[in-house]
Amino acid sequence: MFIFVINVVNRVNQKLKMIKNILISSVLFLMAHILVWFQLNGQFIWKGWKDNLIMVSLIGIPVSILFIYATRWGVSAFDGLFWPPRFLGFSIGIIIYGLLVSYFFNQGLNLKTLVTLTLAFSILVIQIFWK
Repeated sequence: MFIFVINVVNRVNQKLKMIKNILISSVLFLMAHILVWFQLNGQFIWKGWKDNLIMVSLIGIPVSILFIYATRWGVSAFDGLFWPPRFLGFSIGIIIYGLLVSYFFNQGLNLKTLVTLTLAFSILVIQIFWK
């Protein structure tokens, strides 16, 4: 009985660690994709971004660091597998892109975009919950 309890506790701890790592990875991917979106599309919002290409390009340094750490935490969360964190980052990026384009450029979410965002969200759910 004692061994059973220890096994259950170990499994719970492993799941909690996985959830923590997925959350950290997701937050890092989220921050990176938001920064990338502004880096690439800020030129259409603020004139200064269009005129200062080198300064805007420097945003790529912290963005790269965020992506590196997001991938590291994601690979750790998925027991060394590389595809799940890639899909996690991709899906977060698609969702962020759709939301920010809709907000800043008033490009509404038509049926095709809604279906695409739903598919991206579905990829997230599959990668996180399907074992």
